[in-house]
Amino acid sequence: MDANPILATFTRGNWTENRHRGAFCIAHANGDVIASAGDIERAIFPRSAIKALQALPIFETGADTRFAMDDEALALACASHYGEPEHVRVARTMLERAELTVDDLECGAHPPTSPAARKALKAAGEAPSPLHNNCSGKHAGMLSVARALGIDTKGYVTREHAVQKRVRAAVEAVLDTPMTEHKCGTDGCSIPTWAAPLKSFARGFARMATGEGLSAPMAAASQRLFDAATAHPFLIAGTEAFDTEAMTVFRGRLMIKIGAEGVFCGALRDRGLGFALKCDDGNPKAATAMIAGLLAAVADPDAEQAAVLAKFSRQVSTNWRGIEVGVLEATDGVRVTL
Repeated sequence: MDANPILATFTRGNWTENRHRGAFCIAHANGDVIASAGDIERAIFPRSAIKALQALPIFETGADTRFAMDDEALALACASHYGEPEHVRVARTMLERAELTVDDLECGAHPPTSPAARKALKAAGEAPSPLHNNCSGKHAGMLSVARALGIDTKGYVTREHAVQKRVRAAVEAVLDTPMTEHKCGTDGCSIPTWAAPLKSFARGFARMATGEGLSAPMAAASQRLFDAATAHPFLIAGTEAFDTEAMTVFRGRLMIKIGAEGVFCGALRDRGLGFALKCDDGNPKAATAMIAGLLAAVADPDAEQAAVLAKFSRQVSTNWRGIEVGVLEATDGVRVTL
């Protein structure tokens, strides 16, 4: 099989230093592919790019109403947040409403992704807690599902737990693709991650954006999650993050989420299109350049939106003295027309 195309390059001085290959797919909810590059049939781990799908059991079990989950809570359930004070506040509130504590989180602790938040935490003499984990909102949402079911929360991250069985079923329903045991791994935050073809994730996000092919309750839940995420883009990531900046300027038109190892999934909501992208070598900056370049080509951006996309599709690298040493940028391979 041919190698995937080069979708981003890093040029140092006058010479290309790195070439980043990848694949992407843009699709309608009925599965029609309207633009793609590379091998879109290859199964990939979506990682955190599908947190919106993983949050659907919150509605199926009634956890959203039982624990008064507002749009902030729903947005954080879809987030890979930077551990800034606002993120920690919402995660803590989610746990409190479900009568749980930080000790119930099984995502592990790591320092805030935000340099400023990390510095402030250190200055205060505090150690990072699981609340600072970028997946704490997703985990608080999963814990609320366990509480709504009236079952033990211990081990909620394991493949055999009722919470993860519901998460798996929700993902399968949205993708209309079965998850198989021989393509399953463990995510960085300890929950299972299931591989599926890249094109399935593009189609799945189109289905969530339109409701087409989903049950009425699942379509309504998808709409609510997308509305919450796009209304609170800061909670989805944080200061200077691509997801946050892009969704902010697109003002509800764009749902987008990064996943570890160079994955992006999302939807152009006003056009009913879903998309998925994977950078082969897992480089997150290269993947960001790719998706920003792709959106610049297909999302009909206005001047403000185009400026944000340009900033991320062409990333200037400087050294410790502030001297420009190179540029990471998307190639013409992502500049498609619909």
